[in-house]
Amino acid sequence: MLTGSCHCGAVQIQVASKPRRLTSCNCSICRRHAGLWGYYAPAKVKILARKRDLARYVWGDKCLRLFRCAHCGRVTHWQPVARTRNRMGVNFRNFDPAVIESTRIRKFDGAKTWKFLD
Repeated sequence: MLTGSCHCGAVQIQVASKPRRLTSCNCSICRRHAGLWGYYAPAKVKILARKRDLARYVWGDKCLRLFRCAHCGRVTHWQPVARTRNRMGVNFRNFDPAVIESTRIRKFDGAKTWKFLD
């Protein structure tokens, strides 16, 4: 079990195992949040936080709901707006750096081409 948290600890995230790879995206949101995304089925992720500890943000084509800590502002994860989607993103910048160092990182051009750059 891997556990990550926002800076102040009000939001904790648990996943059973590290992802096979992480995605670094350069879209307008990810580059501002410094997201480093691991993808999971929502049923495989446990978010430990009170409802008032999470702030939500939906933008653009309104397909993703970004979550951040309402106290320290750290982006923790995203979930699809449509409940029919079975994938969510977990921001691994909130986990131990050793997990990041031992995981392949793919660069994704979400700003222009919507293609992986490697």
